[in-house]
Amino acid sequence: MIRPALGTALVFTASGAVVGGWVARIPAVVERLGIGPGELGRALLALGIGSLVSMPVTGRACRRFGSRAWVAGTSIVATAALAAAGFAGTLWALSGALFVLGLAYGSWDVAMNVQGSFVDRCAGKEWMPRYHACWSLGSIGGAAAGSLAARTGMGAGTHLAIAAAVSLAVTYAGLALYLDERAGAEEASGGPRARFRVSRVILLIGLVTFCATVAEGAAGDWLALYLHTGRGLSQADAALGYTMFAVAMTAGRFAGSTAVARLGRAGAVRLGALLGVAGIAAAVLAPGTPPVYAGALLWGLGICLVFPAAVSAAGETDRPADAIALVTSIGYGSILVGPPLIGALAEVIGLGRALLGLTALSAAIALLAPVLTTRAPERRDQEGSASIAR
Repeated sequence: MIRPALGTALVFTASGAVVGGWVARIPAVVERLGIGPGELGRALLALGIGSLVSMPVTGRACRRFGSRAWVAGTSIVATAALAAAGFAGTLWALSGALFVLGLAYGSWDVAMNVQGSFVDRCAGKEWMPRYHACWSLGSIGGAAAGSLAARTGMGAGTHLAIAAAVSLAVTYAGLALYLDERAGAEEASGGPRARFRVSRVILLIGLVTFCATVAEGAAGDWLALYLHTGRGLSQADAALGYTMFAVAMTAGRFAGSTAVARLGRAGAVRLGALLGVAGIAAAVLAPGTPPVYAGALLWGLGICLVFPAAVSAAGETDRPADAIALVTSIGYGSILVGPPLIGALAEVIGLGRALLGLTALSAAIALLAPVLTTRAPERRDQEGSASIAR
């Protein structure tokens, strides 16, 4: 199972690089188009809407065509849209490119998680956190390459076209090692025409995912801003606070497989959620810069395992592709809900108190963690035997 796991990790890395490359060149695109924050926000909303349109139907597509074929197609469209966004000459062109990027990228995201879940079930391992750690590494690498391109004066269009080509090449290298998760799946799910039923368990897994993605996204959207405006840190020191959060997320995911093996999936998520409560509170309330940085680290460590654990739990249901598509769609729904809700609260009670409210979400994750308990080991063993036979 090492080869399929490596292929999955490569695809996750390439996917993260796409996001990192785009985020790094947003300032250049904004400057070239001469648009303001409001106009940029509307363009970014198009990206989120595109993702939420495609993600729910990806499970059905993977069951029919397989995750390898689906990633192969959506990655072409996503990387082409990334390059188009770099060359966009108007706000409408940028919005259109970002909508297509979201449409393809969201579906790519679901499909690669379907493959990752299948590989884990075949191997009897919990490697999903490491796949997501590779995504984080890819995003860091993509952002670093974007920063270097900006420093050398390379235009956003040229850079993003190169980044798209490299990401696509890495993706296809990973796809060569993929497994076909469709073998035996129809029998396990009741046949190709069996209707997917949304159970209480899947909805609870989705709720856990939503809480985690709101807490994770809030750090990216607001942490540096709060540390600068609310805690009086310089812009550089505030940026360092978010960097510590991102590094903790990545490191925690690489260590996550070991944590799950020792504590169980639910136990690892519960412990992390409690650390998240302490980290968020420290980042907002602790006196002095070092405790604030420690809070950012605990915030990242606390939340890092929840999304991959939820994907793994969804993948152990009778219809894994459909369940993963639904759970990730619920999680990505935080893109539309989280930022405006926190922003609205910040205007009324202040940004610090609004962020402090995230402790309630982290506490809810700790309470709901048992829903992520490992299920159906006998089915995983059967799938592993069938896959090894192939």
